[in-house]
Amino acid sequence: MLKQLFKTKSLDALVHESDEPGHQLKRVLGAFDVVMLGIGAIIGAGIFATIGTAAAGDAMRPGAGPALMLSFVLTGIACGFAALCYAEFSAMVPISGSAYTYSYGTLGELVAWIIGWDLIIEYAVGNVAVAISWANYFKTFVAGFGIIIPDWMSIDYRTAEKIPGLLEHAPHAFGVPIVFNLPAFSIVALITVVLVLGIRESSRLTTIMVIIKLAVLGLFIWVGFHYVKPANWTPFAPNGWSGIQAGAAVVFFAYIGFDAVSTVAEEVKNPKRDLPIGIIGSLIVSTIIYILVAGVFTGIIPFKALVKTLSTSQAEPLTLAIQYAHIKNWGNFLVGIIAFGSVIAHTAVLLVFQLGQPRIFFSMARDGLLPQSFAKVHPKYRTPYVTTILTGLIVGITAMFTTIDEMVDLTNIGTLFAFMLVCAGIIILRKKEPDRPRPFRTPWVPLIPLLGIAACLYLVLGLPWITWIRFAGWLIIGMIVYFSYGYKRSLLRKNL
Repeated sequence: MLKQLFKTKSLDALVHESDEPGHQLKRVLGAFDVVMLGIGAIIGAGIFATIGTAAAGDAMRPGAGPALMLSFVLTGIACGFAALCYAEFSAMVPISGSAYTYSYGTLGELVAWIIGWDLIIEYAVGNVAVAISWANYFKTFVAGFGIIIPDWMSIDYRTAEKIPGLLEHAPHAFGVPIVFNLPAFSIVALITVVLVLGIRESSRLTTIMVIIKLAVLGLFIWVGFHYVKPANWTPFAPNGWSGIQAGAAVVFFAYIGFDAVSTVAEEVKNPKRDLPIGIIGSLIVSTIIYILVAGVFTGIIPFKALVKTLSTSQAEPLTLAIQYAHIKNWGNFLVGIIAFGSVIAHTAVLLVFQLGQPRIFFSMARDGLLPQSFAKVHPKYRTPYVTTILTGLIVGITAMFTTIDEMVDLTNIGTLFAFMLVCAGIIILRKKEPDRPRPFRTPWVPLIPLLGIAACLYLVLGLPWITWIRFAGWLIIGMIVYFSYGYKRSLLRKNL
């Protein structure tokens, strides 16, 4: 049985399955589209929401202070090692499924299932957090135009309990207060419709949103630079290296997304060339922007003042910086522009992650580990519409009734785990199939993959212990699902 659990599927078989009638996706994306999808997934909730907490710290971890710039460098390097490994795999095996598919071809079915289950944390669970955050920013943004969304219609029940009088004044049905987050569900529903209609339409919308959010961040950097005081960068690392490590673990959420590029591998016209460009290119562009934003943010607000601000203010760091700078005439206008940019950035992340999760389910269903209906492709739009709609319902409904608490840490540990397995897969495959054609080769193997594993493990150690417990519980649930369903229906096992 143990041998069967770690049975691998040949890479040739994986590629062949993507050409089967009824399971083919439409190849329409070019290199520019792939880079835009990568930036769309990376630059979003992380940079607009997490840098305040990462710089200031909280009860669970020390703050990085101005050394947040180094935290971004550290995280960028860790992701860079993983990105090189992703680039080799994606060019060699241009199949939907990302790390799940790569693990199936190198580490075996059980590990592939674990990583596929784990990726639900990165995409679906992560998107619940992004949808809730989007709803908060959207509510603030439209309020500037005099449009007030009632609290009972834009919040979850547990948070509503903490707000005096909210439950009492909410509508009631059979004596039970009606409280739900309608904006969070609505944006997920809208994105689901776009994704079902086609990958080209989704890509075009993403490109437009990427251009807008890059313009907003560029405006923040340009304006904010004039209010930077170098004295605010002293002390540079108020909590030493432990603060830098903790900051890197937090801002890792801002990097999640470059691997989402690999989930559209079957929809790229020239995947052997365009996927490595998209993965590495989007990571480089995003890292440069992150370092500049961190430098301006910590240069405007001194560390001692930052730690005294409320956590709710730290959750909107760019707005906080502009308000702290006391910019005359244009201050309120800039706050409004940043709020708009944040809504757009959140929307782009939601779109790309909602695009990625269905394609992972799609690949797992083709292997028999999930119901075959999950592998259906729309006859007209050539999209995995069943899993797209299912993912939309799960994320949308969950976002209506849950809080954002600790979602970031859980998403981070799941993604770091996936990165480590992809790095390990490169080492194994170089030993198993050294002569296989590789359009892109990760340099200095096994050094780069080993450094990737070590860097990701280092970031994982910066996460709170409670996150490890939640992650372990999630994996245990996944094992129960696998042995009760996937193990018995695996197409690979049936063909043994």
